[in-house]
Amino acid sequence: MKTEQTRRDFLKKSTITGMAAMTVPFAGCAQTDNNLPEEQSTESKLIVPKGNALPITGTFLDEISHDIPHQNWGEKEWDAEFVHMKAIGIDTVIMIRSGYRKFITFPSEYLLKKGCYMPSVDLLEMFLRLADKHGLKFFFGLYDSGKYWDTGDLSWEIEDNKYVIDEVWKNYGSKFKSFQGWYISGEISRKTKGAIGAFQAMGKQCKDVSGGLPTFISPWIDGKKAVEAAKGSLTKEASVSVLEHEKEWGEIFDGIHDVVDAVAFQDGHIDYNELDAFFSVNKKLADKYGMKCWTNAETFDRDMPIKFFPLKFDKLRLKLEAAKRAGYDKAITFEFSHFMSPQSAYIQAGHLYRRYREYFNM
Repeated sequence: MKTEQTRRDFLKKSTITGMAAMTVPFAGCAQTDNNLPEEQSTESKLIVPKGNALPITGTFLDEISHDIPHQNWGEKEWDAEFVHMKAIGIDTVIMIRSGYRKFITFPSEYLLKKGCYMPSVDLLEMFLRLADKHGLKFFFGLYDSGKYWDTGDLSWEIEDNKYVIDEVWKNYGSKFKSFQGWYISGEISRKTKGAIGAFQAMGKQCKDVSGGLPTFISPWIDGKKAVEAAKGSLTKEASVSVLEHEKEWGEIFDGIHDVVDAVAFQDGHIDYNELDAFFSVNKKLADKYGMKCWTNAETFDRDMPIKFFPLKFDKLRLKLEAAKRAGYDKAITFEFSHFMSPQSAYIQAGHLYRRYREYFNM
């Protein structure tokens, strides 16, 4: 009997211990600093000057993804996300594209007639409402039919966007105070066929219908890391020189500067020791043509064979420090929600968020 009683006492204690363990919150990626145990909330002992960089004040919203997995958030998660963004000083959100091929973010009458799929939620309306609620500026990204990626000719994107631009301004832009600009979403580099004409046509229409709201583009630099995402290689043999980059983009800026207000070059295609050289050229060209010079500070890592994971903090720091040295006007990122958010599916993103806050004394 004594042995049986001992066994029962052991089982009872084990059950209580197990139930208590189940009530301990899981230290997942969505956890904030305020919830961390005291020994884990200690700040890193930085040996570099804090805050010596251009802070990120804008982010793309990558809801129509090309090669990044969806997180399947609803309005509750997006509402919380806007709070996280604002907490680190983000004042601008940019829908990276309003549609890609047949998937679209809003029930566009024109695009549905073209065979696009009906979305389950009007994401455009939701983003604008949340931007209004949290006091953020919203930039609308144009539609991407995919024909440019198939043909290499950007002029294919003009026709569909003629209708999309008018439709969006009438049904959304004129009704939400947060609608503050346009993103011409065609991503190009160097001598892309039809680029100047396409940027000119779409940029002019955006400005005409909205009373001159600003427009911007985000091209890439054809550096050593400008390789196809679907392939295993990380670098390529041939890459653009600084002089070639300056010459080619001088020609492009000359043809679009009257309808494109800012350029945000993607910063991940060149090596870290090349940042100053290319950034100084970008700023010089933008100043020459009266354009704002932003940086698209990529928060995902192009240096790893697995694509794409959140970036190591020091890599982000090096890029933002270079942007400050070059005198850039603004830093935006691709992209906060996947690669920097405390509620991202990637646990490393929340850690990057905390390291960023430490560096900028937030």
